Amino acid sequence: MKIAAISTAQVPSQTANSIQVMKVCNALTRLGHEVHLYLPGEGEVNREELAELYGITVAFEIKKLPASPRLKRNDFAWRAVRLASLQKADLVYSWAIQAAVFALAGGKTALFEAHDLSTGRFGPLWMRAFLRLPGKKRLVMITRALQSALERRLGRLLPSEDQVIAPNGVDLERYLGLPSPIKARRWLGLPEGLTVGCTGHLYAGRGGDLFLGLARRFPGLQFLWVGGRPEDVETYRKLAAGMENVTFTGFIPNARLPLYQAAADILLMPYGRSIAGSSGGNSAEICSPMKLFDYLGAGRAILTSDLPVIREVLDEEHALFAPPEDLPAWVSALERLAGDEELRALLALRTRRLAERYTWLERERKCLEGL
Repeated sequence: MKIAAISTAQVPSQTANSIQVMKVCNALTRLGHEVHLYLPGEGEVNREELAELYGITVAFEIKKLPASPRLKRNDFAWRAVRLASLQKADLVYSWAIQAAVFALAGGKTALFEAHDLSTGRFGPLWMRAFLRLPGKKRLVMITRALQSALERRLGRLLPSEDQVIAPNGVDLERYLGLPSPIKARRWLGLPEGLTVGCTGHLYAGRGGDLFLGLARRFPGLQFLWVGGRPEDVETYRKLAAGMENVTFTGFIPNARLPLYQAAADILLMPYGRSIAGSSGGNSAEICSPMKLFDYLGAGRAILTSDLPVIREVLDEEHALFAPPEDLPAWVSALERLAGDEELRALLALRTRRLAERYTWLERERKCLEGL
């Protein structure tokens, strides 16, 4: 198919939504589709930079179009859909609800991928228009929890065959042949010793304080946090002053992330009860963390906050769980994992097998099935 992908994500950037968009377009192209990605902004993109930043392995067209903040980027969505029509795209695959509505109104097949509830004065109106307009369409949601939340707010969504629950995924090929934790640490020049790792931003609710609390309780273990905005990393480095077992690397390009995850013996997802995203808000009830699927690909033991959305993917056969923000419970769980090499190996084996069900390629096959 010829697919017009339309997103308001800022590319290049370190935001999760931009990574997700690029991973999807990469997977669609690898499946043999002709992908044209439309983004707001100006200028050309540096493909080598994007390959390093996002771990992109194939080329697809990227075109930036004008977008007016005053018009809530509706002008961008309209231009992108018009170009899709002129290029005779078979499908408009959009993360922007306005573009999905414009596509349906213009007689195009539309797929809207929802990652959050519609917000603002007009968000629910756009969503209702998408649901009610005639035409061939599909609604993709990243969790069952998000589907339930949308149903509570909007009532009946679409017929079951036009809805897909599609969590985020992993580029499993990038995790093949990873070295042991000891070798990975040597290659990266990281401190030696049993290592507890976490990757991602340091926004509120991502568990940075709990991470430091664990590091204080386990001075004999190494604690590695990979990622974060410069200002957040600097804040946490100051909080960790004097703690010789803590390393904050700062931002690492996605293409190099697997090796850093491989350097850990145990990977943490210490989410709080409220999780902030790059644009604020609280995604704890409906999110599909991309790091979860990367962790599966890395094949390491996982210790995670016990949140319902995490339970949509993991259970006790694949991870240890602890209540969010409950430091004593986390200390107990980490003590168990750190002291039981056999348990870590068993969990690692099971997570690696589970990863095969959550590749970006399988995700996009599922999203497009029947279209």
